[in-house]
Amino acid sequence: MLFASMVAGTLASREWRFGFNHTNWRHQHHGRHHLHHHNQNKTNNVAPAKIIVGGSQTWRFNFSYSSWAFKHGPFYLNDTLVFKYDAPSNSSHPHNVYLLPDLRSFINCDFSNARLLADTDEGAGNGFEFVLDRWQPYYFACGASNGYHCGTGRMKFVVVPRLRRGWHG
Repeated sequence: MLFASMVAGTLASREWRFGFNHTNWRHQHHGRHHLHHHNQNKTNNVAPAKIIVGGSQTWRFNFSYSSWAFKHGPFYLNDTLVFKYDAPSNSSHPHNVYLLPDLRSFINCDFSNARLLADTDEGAGNGFEFVLDRWQPYYFACGASNGYHCGTGRMKFVVVPRLRRGWHG
């Protein structure tokens, strides 16, 4: 149950942390403030975005990508996630990107039925791009070092893209 709560928090919008946002609730949900609040978020009416996973931290060991996804969400259908990481060298650990099949695999960092999306060389330069082209949960993780990067290094996160209002691709 604890894991389900953590994942639900990861999937939530940054505006609704832990199920309810008490900050300025009264002003945002009554009268003219209610309409103004909903018109402020123009991300629902724009074309798909390219988002660098981890922002300036890129795809690296010991960074909480679940927290990053929670803070930088929501993500929308047809957005592109860009995974950037250094190619293997003597001074860096290799990384990759896997798509895990389900929540159980995500929680346990079980790569037995996972699909390799990008190997250790594909994150260099402009990075590896993945389009969120289906309305489904996407479970991303680094499978390097037999899942050690996923479990101990916190290199995993979940995205469930939202439908974007007002955009037709």
